[in-house]
Amino acid sequence: MSTPPGTPEQRWWADAVFYQVYPRSFADSDGDGVGDLDGIRDKLGYLELLGVDAIWLNPVMRSPMADHGYDVSDPRDVDPLFGDLAALDALIEAAHARRIRVVMDLVPNHTSSEHPWFREALAAAPGSPARARYHFRDGRGPNGDLPPNNWPSVFGGPAWSRVTDPDGAPGQWYLHLFAPEQPDLNWRNDEVFEDLEKTLRFWLDRGVDGFRIDVAHGMAKPGGLPDFDHWEQNRLLRHFDDDPRFNNAEVHDIHRRIRTVLDEYPDAVAVGEIWVHDHVLFSEYLRPDELHLAFNFHLALASWDAARIREAIDTSLAAVAPIGGVATWTLSNHDIEREVTRYGGGPLGRDRARAMILVELALPGAAFLYNGAELGLPNVDDLPEEVLQDPVWERSGHTDRGRDGCRVPMPWEGARPPFGFTT
Repeated sequence: MSTPPGTPEQRWWADAVFYQVYPRSFADSDGDGVGDLDGIRDKLGYLELLGVDAIWLNPVMRSPMADHGYDVSDPRDVDPLFGDLAALDALIEAAHARRIRVVMDLVPNHTSSEHPWFREALAAAPGSPARARYHFRDGRGPNGDLPPNNWPSVFGGPAWSRVTDPDGAPGQWYLHLFAPEQPDLNWRNDEVFEDLEKTLRFWLDRGVDGFRIDVAHGMAKPGGLPDFDHWEQNRLLRHFDDDPRFNNAEVHDIHRRIRTVLDEYPDAVAVGEIWVHDHVLFSEYLRPDELHLAFNFHLALASWDAARIREAIDTSLAAVAPIGGVATWTLSNHDIEREVTRYGGGPLGRDRARAMILVELALPGAAFLYNGAELGLPNVDDLPEEVLQDPVWERSGHTDRGRDGCRVPMPWEGARPPFGFTT
């Protein structure tokens, strides 16, 4: 699987087709109703026939699953829901035998509230080294009853939760840009990077070909955690460049440190989830000592309009041109409404989605396809309320149904449920 070093155009990822696998919804090998690693391995022949160059796995690390794996309690193990380390090793080996690379999701912005570090922090005193790994702060107002600042969670509600001291009294607050079960790490603490380095090497040494870095623009928080006055813009995947929770300058130092590790594994790729609109700010993440690739979502956010689609393409190319970077293209993923539904649904939506996938694959750079896009799958927006699992549903007070509609199981065969996904 080795590739000679050289310019970005000579690297395997520069024009690769990445196929995103949402593991719990892809293929179930053991009949428990949840997709798993052995199920993915069973379908590698299908992926080989599709002609993909790499698969991107959404998180399979140990997790209580408060946010479908994006709340990691042990970053160096596989959750039993999906299998074990042996199953992942077998998947990597089988994929490589078919010349398919394997890229894993990495979640460095936060941990699970069940992570040993956070449990230690809850049992420790304010100002302790254990709490310094996270963002613990005293509250404002009488008796500290108000959150330390006015930041909301991206999932809705405040971005702060209050803890109870060991004696039962109300204590400090901790920051979570997402769900309360996902406390944000303090990246000014060297222990945080030291632990991430162990994680990077653990998976790279097992043969993983790189990482998709979750919230890659959000790890660094501004000093003092200041208030902000424009939270009318607070929507999942819709924040703007002046949002103090994201795109702080110190984040580039973090990516440089990550890159020093990856450079020891010359074929490994780092792909950042970057929700940054400004060309210059976006391109900074792709400097030679930072990320190899960064998700650009302009095409996914463009409506079915020729001028808007052309603008999205031109904007995306312009964003990487100043630093000679590689453009990336995607139309959907596990966070975004499927393209068939966005483009009108039904036969019309499918025809438009098919045309847009042809456009995506014809553009220069790396393409990312979400599992099921090749089948023309729509969102399933009539799921019963009692089965909704996305934390956005609860955090929004049942006003936002969240992302479950684009995460339903893959239909493999037949005309009736479960369509070959599970027994």
